[in-house]
Amino acid sequence: MNIKADVVIVGSGAAGLYCALNLPENKTIRLITKSTLEMSDSYLAQGGICVLKEEADYESFFTDTLKAGHFENDKAAVSRMIRKSPEVIQELVSLGVEFEQREGKFLYTKEGAHSQPRILYHKDVTGQEITQKLLAQVKKKSNIILMEYTEMIDLICSDNYCSGVVIRTKEGINQRLDADFTVLATGGIGGLYQASTNYPHLTGDSLALAVKHHIQLKNINYIQIHPTTLYTEKPGRRFLISESVRGEGAYLLNGKKERFVDELLPRDILTRKIFQQMKKEGSKHVWLSVAHMGSDAVTGRFPNIYKRCREEGIDITRDCIPVTPAQHYFMGGIKVGLNSKTSMEHLYAVGETSCNGVHGANRLASNSLLESLVFAREAAKDILAQHQKISFSPVAVDLAQYYDYGKLQAKNKELVLKEIERAEQNVQRNNLQVKYG
Repeated sequence: MNIKADVVIVGSGAAGLYCALNLPENKTIRLITKSTLEMSDSYLAQGGICVLKEEADYESFFTDTLKAGHFENDKAAVSRMIRKSPEVIQELVSLGVEFEQREGKFLYTKEGAHSQPRILYHKDVTGQEITQKLLAQVKKKSNIILMEYTEMIDLICSDNYCSGVVIRTKEGINQRLDADFTVLATGGIGGLYQASTNYPHLTGDSLALAVKHHIQLKNINYIQIHPTTLYTEKPGRRFLISESVRGEGAYLLNGKKERFVDELLPRDILTRKIFQQMKKEGSKHVWLSVAHMGSDAVTGRFPNIYKRCREEGIDITRDCIPVTPAQHYFMGGIKVGLNSKTSMEHLYAVGETSCNGVHGANRLASNSLLESLVFAREAAKDILAQHQKISFSPVAVDLAQYYDYGKLQAKNKELVLKEIERAEQNVQRNNLQVKYG
């Protein structure tokens, strides 16, 4: 059975959900997701979301983003993100998202490489708050059909024109899903790494298909390592100890429980400092302390982190937290313009799987949710502007070629890892520093 929609969105994180909500209700939308609707990296985001809180902060916000990105950012994209941020925050609030307030005014926090507080937050589960509220709104829309445990295994395309995706349903059935427009919002690549804060099912599927179908990529070797994740010998996803913990005054300590670094350095620089300290000591982690902040302040501001650490036998109101760097975010991806269009016609990419150049070589803390939302809305606007009665001849698809699912998965992972390796070698051949943080 073939399925048809006006728009198919692949991914149920903040970018995919917000894109769907910004499309009119007279458009049929199929939103597919590889796992459950809630299992996205957006849901895991702890720290917050940046916003231009006043015009006087524009230049500072702009400069902080460029400095963190080693000045490799696309300036037009940075400007678009910052300028659109107040509108996005206002719309989030109208959709039910709650940010911390005092006496009716927003509270702002500060994180690494920010020159001043400009980050809105909801306790220490901002991504969960935003994603849950967006999902609740999406579920109210009769024109949006949600398909869980449904995996994109290929694009339906010909002559550089995308007309949908091939999917594998939760029953293991391969079928085609035709669409006038396709939006890739498949998240990061943490599933390719042994130590990552990402969900393991996020393996860069969109990137593999981009390589396969010669869709332009950008900065695919720009991979951010988060400096502070909870150290454990247990396998599986690493629990993130948010940037906001250090932003609120936490100390990083060496084996002698002495401070050894400025905790608010940009992530890539701080990661290097931590690795250097671990190598110097021959240790597997360093320590993070919030005990000096006071028990009430810690449990009130970081209840989720407090709870998770207690599960590991750590009382962060008095004990130091063992932390170590782990893969966290992907600054590169499928190359897109300010309207989130890829190099293939009728194909868009938004969120972490896309690269519009906002982050440069290193993402500024709490710019990820903002970037995802701003440019997901830009994609929806462009789709609406381009949408008309589209007539095209359906592309023939031999579904039998996707029979060996395990082999297909292995090949896709190999394609992405080889492309990252190739990009790193190209950078090295040009005598440029490889950006990994």
